[in-house]
Amino acid sequence: MTSSKQALAQSASSADAAPGSQPGAARRAHGRGTPPPGPDSWRSRLYRWDMKASPYAFIAPFFIFFGAFGLVPLLYTAWYSLHNVQLSNLDQQTWVGLDNYKNLMSSDFFWGALQNTFTIGVISTVPQLIMAIGIAHLLNYKLRGSTMWRVVMLTPYATSVAAATLVFVLLYSWDGGMINWLLGFVGVDPVNWRESTWGSQFAVSSIVIWRWTGYNALIYLAAMQAIPSDLYESAALDGAGRWQQFRHVTIPMLRPTILFTVVVSTIGATQLFGEPLLFGGASGSKGGSEHQYQTLGLYMYDQGWIIGNLGKASAIAWTMFLILLIVAAVNLLITRRLRKSQ
Repeated sequence: MTSSKQALAQSASSADAAPGSQPGAARRAHGRGTPPPGPDSWRSRLYRWDMKASPYAFIAPFFIFFGAFGLVPLLYTAWYSLHNVQLSNLDQQTWVGLDNYKNLMSSDFFWGALQNTFTIGVISTVPQLIMAIGIAHLLNYKLRGSTMWRVVMLTPYATSVAAATLVFVLLYSWDGGMINWLLGFVGVDPVNWRESTWGSQFAVSSIVIWRWTGYNALIYLAAMQAIPSDLYESAALDGAGRWQQFRHVTIPMLRPTILFTVVVSTIGATQLFGEPLLFGGASGSKGGSEHQYQTLGLYMYDQGWIIGNLGKASAIAWTMFLILLIVAAVNLLITRRLRKSQ
């Protein structure tokens, strides 16, 4: 009995001594007998602060620049749109409420600019995307010098807007322009591309088509290369030719990409500015002598910097912003329906 009690006492004393031996082992493992940082030490607090704050510090520059050059001007423009502000006297601001927006709704120039924006957008977007899909379909096959052709497709996009527009101004010139020279071979009378309504809108649209077709073609090409080859092999085994494969395999798989390019092209058409401004020359800010190709961007520029009515120009800018929000909402609804259908 006594020996058993002694054995229990020895085991208990060894168990009590074991925890006491851990700090010494930890000190030896840590080096030079220095205890490791505890949960409340300054190193552990610095580590926790670094883990929590570092991600915000990494993304802070974007939000700082966005707030300084994006959000603040946007809100300031909204404030200007509710005032009567002239470019010649920025310190004098008169509260007018929604009068600038009411004036826009009753302005024939605004509705004309909106119609021109829509017309030029349709004329430039539809042929552009159709040709881009066709070019991407050709580049999707194994061709000699495929890398060179892809670089060629990006060349118009990399070209300056001013340089490209000036070249097209020479092509569409009334006297000595290549387009009218070619029309003369087929017996068509020369067209005054700057003064006619449809002629000027077609000319501006052709500049947009030339600049952006290759860019969209490369987007479609990237989407085509992501389509599984098993789908084409299955279609070929079922007897489908290349055209049927393109219709029943490629196009359905490209629906999200096509929707994306349509939305981006619509946004670009709404903000169209450089091409019609440079194409019109001296009357470029007004979109021609009769405002026949004046877009919303040109109308805003004309009201703000030519006439000097910053309040009305700010109202035009916010109207364009609301139009883009509507386009984004329509895009979201269509995307959700496509996901549900798939």
